[in-house]
Amino acid sequence: MKTLEDFNFKNKKALIRVDFNVPLDEKFNVTDATRIEAAKPTIDKILADGGSVILMSHLGRPKGVEPKYSLKHILKTASEVLRVDVKFSENCIGDEAKSASADLKPGEVLLLENLRFHSEEEAGDVSFAKELAALGDIYVNDAFGTAHRAHASTTIIAQFFPNEKCFGTLLAKEIESLNRVLKNSEKPVTAVLGGSKVSSKITVIENILDKVDHMIIGGGMTFTFVKALGGKIGDSICEDDKLELAIEILRLAKEKGVQIHIPVDVVAANDFSNDAETKIVDVKEIPDGWQGLDAGPKSLENFKKVILESKTILWNGPLGVFEMPTFANGTIQLGNYIAEATEKGAFSLVGGGDSVSAVKQFGLESKMSYVSTGGGAMLEMLEGKVLPGISAVLD
Repeated sequence: MKTLEDFNFKNKKALIRVDFNVPLDEKFNVTDATRIEAAKPTIDKILADGGSVILMSHLGRPKGVEPKYSLKHILKTASEVLRVDVKFSENCIGDEAKSASADLKPGEVLLLENLRFHSEEEAGDVSFAKELAALGDIYVNDAFGTAHRAHASTTIIAQFFPNEKCFGTLLAKEIESLNRVLKNSEKPVTAVLGGSKVSSKITVIENILDKVDHMIIGGGMTFTFVKALGGKIGDSICEDDKLELAIEILRLAKEKGVQIHIPVDVVAANDFSNDAETKIVDVKEIPDGWQGLDAGPKSLENFKKVILESKTILWNGPLGVFEMPTFANGTIQLGNYIAEATEKGAFSLVGGGDSVSAVKQFGLESKMSYVSTGGGAMLEMLEGKVLPGISAVLD
């Protein structure tokens, strides 16, 4: 696997695919610069070598050229984060992009306009990729969030740099962290899978059953399993068409010697609202008109024991509706247990949009070994898929 350390960028133009798809408010100010900050180590190394940097990214899902999705909105924030006066090209290909990149001097950074203003980007168009490739000397992919898409700038472009391509710091770290869970893990390995649907996690479950010793199932998924086992779930969320699948997962886990841990009690509410009436009930005895919205105290005690004995922990998905403070306790406590295990030497990887939001919201991010930046890409790697953006650099 070639990384930045395999190259000296002195007097070279590095063409970097970054993921600057950041949230903007109604005045087009960046509200969360995490993704820009995540790319900084890669950019710093290239500039320190005496190279220059050309950044390409998408923003949103524009249909053609839509000014509200222009990357010029993020210029000020990018300049502040990178501590360089970032230059801008109003197009990512064509004469303006060519002359802006030709004029670039060592130590300078150029940001190209939104790649998705051209439909050829998502179509994986070869001639569009070739035009982009002509702008730089070395191709660096540092966009894990889009590594599962075979787009022009993430995958197709790599063929124009047969020997001059590598992973950026962020993407290399993502691959390394996932491999540490999936291939080189220290046992016991525990996967915590939360969220509302079994259907969205089924391929992940199937792929990682061979790699884990314990699997904690939480969130809305719980109730599909509980109902499949004959429990009463009241008005809790449930995928009735996945009941047989839930039983099959439990059978497979038993066959492979994997211990599955499902909540034994829940915080139930008489309404899907932060102000609802709540009570702790047995997970198999939820009354009609009530729904389980968080893991209960006995469940958390059980989970704590498993987590604190683990050496490798993967966390994907919350244990409850943590966006409402009344039902956030399970997710917060789980985060605290994982933080404690990490402090004692376990390796913890957090990924998937909701888990990442939760660790940030509750101030736990710095207490985890690694927090992944790519939701969809991470899920596909956990499913055992080869990501096109990764294989293109490895080829």
